[in-house]
Amino acid sequence: MDIFEELKNKKIKLYQLDDMLGHKEATKIRREFLEKELNIKFNHINKYSISEENVKKNIENMIGAIQIPLGIAGPIRVNGEHAKGLFYIPLATTEGALVASVNRGCSIITKCGGAIVRVIDDKMTRAPCFKTRSVVEAIKVRDWILKNFDKIKEVAESTTRHGKLIKIEPILIVGRNIYPRFCYKTGDAMGMNMVTIATEEACKFIVEELKKENIDVKLVSLSGNACVDKKPSGMNLIEGRGKSVVAEIYLDREEVEKYLKTTPEAIAEVNRLKNYIGSAISNSMGFNAHYANIVGAIFLATGQDEAHIVEGSLGITMAEVEDDKLYFSVTLPDLPLATVGGGTSVETQREALEIMGCYGSNKVLKFAEIVGAAVLAGELSLLGALASNHLAKAHKELGR
Repeated sequence: MDIFEELKNKKIKLYQLDDMLGHKEATKIRREFLEKELNIKFNHINKYSISEENVKKNIENMIGAIQIPLGIAGPIRVNGEHAKGLFYIPLATTEGALVASVNRGCSIITKCGGAIVRVIDDKMTRAPCFKTRSVVEAIKVRDWILKNFDKIKEVAESTTRHGKLIKIEPILIVGRNIYPRFCYKTGDAMGMNMVTIATEEACKFIVEELKKENIDVKLVSLSGNACVDKKPSGMNLIEGRGKSVVAEIYLDREEVEKYLKTTPEAIAEVNRLKNYIGSAISNSMGFNAHYANIVGAIFLATGQDEAHIVEGSLGITMAEVEDDKLYFSVTLPDLPLATVGGGTSVETQREALEIMGCYGSNKVLKFAEIVGAAVLAGELSLLGALASNHLAKAHKELGR
């Protein structure tokens, strides 16, 4: 049998090769098939050290691996509840000047005593959509869910060892449809699969129990988009999702002038006019300079779900002059993070987590605090560059 002819004639599907040949050989055959079909040669996609067997749950139809340059910033001093001490930050990016900018922020923060960081909330969400006969019935469903939370919690948690249902709120009603937002603790896993399975079981229970009370309710979709997963959302900005983190620092006037070549007043003005008014007039939900830059680079380095970068871009940067000091903080309400499961077990991503001492169990809150500190460093550095009119100069030197 000529396997390439079978693939070309679609008698064999590309995805079937794994069961036929094993993951390593299937990856090689798919790559060679594409080379023949497209008349190209893969000289780099075929070179990697990760195990095809190890990543079989992370990727389908694998043909190789993409290499993203990995830089290091730091060390940065973190004064958290879970992360205490000096940490290096792995950043995977192809954007010149990003690592240098974060590195500068890390240096300044460390020289000035370190970043104070706290995780202020922790939950993962799933919000199904139910359909009823009328708004009257929808209200009955809402009230039943609130009244029977303990029973729903027991059913949901029967599917998982680690997930804990902490609340169902808000419960939104639109016409005759109802969107209850299930909120869970998920341990060191990001938890989307965990909460999806748990919520599905809870939804079955809700539908069955309401039928006994002659309330006709239909589960339309296990995800009704009020979760809100992988999209920019005012809900997540206000309610939070994943880990919600605040990082802050006070800088003396002399420190601002020495290290950032500007003044506390100039940084506060840039923040007000750029991050607040500029964001407001453009109807942006990210009242910040570039959270997505740092969050994205860390997510790619450490095996987080890259679609959640859009959620990590939400947040508010504060810069205030008080008692001749600059108070500077970042609030990140929506950081879906993991130190186990998903892409964290890919060999290269695991090593990036190990740089911070954040791979494995009981590490996710530490990781969240380090991410918050890194974002603080990136924001401080960029706003300082804008206030001192050094941004274009830095990009000319580093980003071309």
